[in-house]
Amino acid sequence: MNTSLDDALAVFEGVRGRLFGIAYRMLGSASEAEDIVQDAWLRWQGTDRSVVDDPPAFLATTTTRLAINALQSARARRETYIGPWLPEPVDTSADPTLGAERAEALGFAVLVMLERLTPTERAAYVLREAFAYPYDQICEIVQVSAAAARQLVSRARKHLAGERRRTVPQSEQRRLLTAFLSAAKTGDLDELEQLLAEDVVSYSDGGGVVRASKFPVVGRLRVAKYVRAFHTHFWNGVDITEADTNGQPSVLLSKEGSIFAVVTLVVGEQGIDQVLWLMNPSKLGAVATRAA
Repeated sequence: MNTSLDDALAVFEGVRGRLFGIAYRMLGSASEAEDIVQDAWLRWQGTDRSVVDDPPAFLATTTTRLAINALQSARARRETYIGPWLPEPVDTSADPTLGAERAEALGFAVLVMLERLTPTERAAYVLREAFAYPYDQICEIVQVSAAAARQLVSRARKHLAGERRRTVPQSEQRRLLTAFLSAAKTGDLDELEQLLAEDVVSYSDGGGVVRASKFPVVGRLRVAKYVRAFHTHFWNGVDITEADTNGQPSVLLSKEGSIFAVVTLVVGEQGIDQVLWLMNPSKLGAVATRAA
């Protein structure tokens, strides 16, 4: 490798974590984000780098625009997705903010809400809220005026504000997750009901590949009965490993060292608001190496 390419690689590797963080928040998919980052590297290799004044800004712009284009085609695929679509979990134990200045737009519930935004709204929101980019840089990246960039972020915040619930400390999330798993394994209906909020929703993402509910299960009693219904066979021979995925307490479920599910909760003041079962095998690659 020549010196020029060595220098190009050094610059790229210095911002790679940030580029992945941008692409992942845009797409909710670790595998697609890796493809975007690889594409950005190829473009960086083929660029006349002598005329690039700010390489990190150039690479962030390239990555964001690639992600906007990819999101437009990804949305068409998601319209035919079988069952609930949930983001692909990423291990954040070593990098709680996943390459960003803040852990914003990383949690499962927020990533699902981001799906409702337009690609440019999502890009502006991610760049501002997670990476603290100034508006004059955001407008260059998404190719709108400065005023429009501010409006995009404002509109995104308003979209999300109505859906957000007050977050609780991670210690409480971990406590409820541990209690939920205990009650789920024993099929304790009363205990499950006590842990769940009245309007709790259970989402299972199997992608039509593995056996999982193709519809959300809604309501305290229904979710409790649903979880109890499969407790006699689901947990047999299952190893449970604590993990941090997407900046929140989770568990990895594995059999014979192979991860087959990630389970996590969205928790509010009234208890467990959402139970998320991430079971599509194609979405477990980013956490597969964590199997016990």
